Amino acid sequence: MDRLVNTVRPYAWGSTTAIPELLGVRPTGEPQAEMWMGAHPGAPSRVDRGTGPVALSEVIAADPEGELGADAVSLFGPQLPFLLKVLAAASPLSLQVHPDLEQAKEGYADEEERGVPADAPHRNYKDANHKPELICALTPFNGLCGFRDPNEAAELLAALEVDSLKPYVDILHAHPESHALREVLTAVLTADREAMTETVRQAAAAAERLGALDGPHAPAYAAYASIAQHYPGDPGVIAAMLLNFVTLQPGEALYLGAGVPHAYLDGLGVEIMANSDNVLRCGLTPKHVDVPELLRIVRFESAAPAVLRPEADPSGEELYTTPIGEFRLSRHVLADGAAARPLPATGPQILLCASGEVSLRGAEGELPLKRGESAFVPAGEEVVLGGDGTVFRATVTA
Repeated sequence: MDRLVNTVRPYAWGSTTAIPELLGVRPTGEPQAEMWMGAHPGAPSRVDRGTGPVALSEVIAADPEGELGADAVSLFGPQLPFLLKVLAAASPLSLQVHPDLEQAKEGYADEEERGVPADAPHRNYKDANHKPELICALTPFNGLCGFRDPNEAAELLAALEVDSLKPYVDILHAHPESHALREVLTAVLTADREAMTETVRQAAAAAERLGALDGPHAPAYAAYASIAQHYPGDPGVIAAMLLNFVTLQPGEALYLGAGVPHAYLDGLGVEIMANSDNVLRCGLTPKHVDVPELLRIVRFESAAPAVLRPEADPSGEELYTTPIGEFRLSRHVLADGAAARPLPATGPQILLCASGEVSLRGAEGELPLKRGESAFVPAGEEVVLGGDGTVFRATVTA
């Protein structure tokens, strides 16, 4: 087992205090948005096995089966198939959607064949993999996830009393669900930018007013008004109003599969995802929005957000159940004096201490972890977990 030294990414939307507080260090005053734990080439964690710090990606590349296990290599190739993060949002991230595996393979092959440079700003597919993800709240965490029922979305838009939104309201009431959502999203993202800027301005002012009133949709209106303050004039503000607003309480999670439009708004959470960079953006960003490709990827169906709560097994491990194999996220809530828990050694593991202090005991000794610290455990290495704290365990599905 190896203590991880991780990189914190300073994206502009990040909190200046949440990750430093988790790590017990002094804030720098700069945004600290994501702490990456894993072997992603963009910012691999580092380990030291006695010869100095080495990127975890290099350690795995030198002995994939020894580090990941033969089963994981057979299923996912010679790389760690997941990336674990601590995500700290102080302002909204971009509105985005991820492709499924077949769409990612097709899109990547097409852009490769057309010679689109890997670093081109209009490139959609950085790799041929899908990017399902799960976010688990450490603090109250606000986000947008999936389309609302079109009739409910129509009522929300109508209450804003903005004349330029009335055609969208009519479409949402009149068409079958998938056609209505597709038509309105297409119209919003392809509208004249000057006209849309004024629509967004009026909608934001109305949302701010409605968000200050008592009512079942007041939190959503307040969220939309806040989004507009960060992205004035962006068509994504109106697109966001088609989506469900959700607040996760600590310990609750959301699974985001292919084709589901979503955006994180604010809060601190643990995020796990397949090891991919494939993102199609729908707005709330100055980056490229490829509307035709986006419309190919989005699943135009409404559904209430499926909030996950961990399910405990007899060992005390609490699992967040998802339908994919690249990652498996669970947590252990340990009390001082309780029996130590042996962890399965079937695949590679990353363990993150989210609160308190814990220890990992293995054949070669003991590794203590304080709040915010993490460790990599190679496949086949038996580890016993003890202490007083909360540990998130990331691995592959057995």
